[in-house]
Amino acid sequence: MAAVTAPGRRRRLELILERDGPTCVWCGCEVDTPLVQATTEHVVPRLKGGPSWLENEVAACKRCNGRRGHRNLVDWADECDGSGWTVDRHRLVRVLESLDARIAEQGGQRKARPYIRSQLRRLRRQIS
Repeated sequence: MAAVTAPGRRRRLELILERDGPTCVWCGCEVDTPLVQATTEHVVPRLKGGPSWLENEVAACKRCNGRRGHRNLVDWADECDGSGWTVDRHRLVRVLESLDARIAEQGGQRKARPYIRSQLRRLRRQIS
C-alpha cells in the first residue's frame, strides 16, 4: 500500500491560485507575475499551531508575507487597511471556516483551535 503524500509547496500554491484567484489576500495586487512573486501564506501561523494544509494557506505577495511575520491575522489586516490596501476578509473567513471544519473532522491541532475561533469572531464582526 503506497503512502499518501501531501502536495509540495509549489503544487499547493497552484491549487490556492485556482481556488482563490491570482491576488494577494492582503494588498490585492496580482501575484505570480514576472514582477510580483506569489507565496503561500499561513493564515494561522505555524508558530500558533497552524498546519501546512491547503485549508490554512492563501496566496500573498512576497512583500506582504514578509511584513506580516507572525502577527495575528486581524491585527495585520487592520494594519493593511491603514496602508490603503483592500484586504479580502471574506476569503480569510472562508479559509478559516474550512480549516476549522477539517480540524473538527480530522482531529488534532489543539493549539490552533482557540486562535481560529477568536480570529473568526473578530473578522465576522468587521464584515457584518
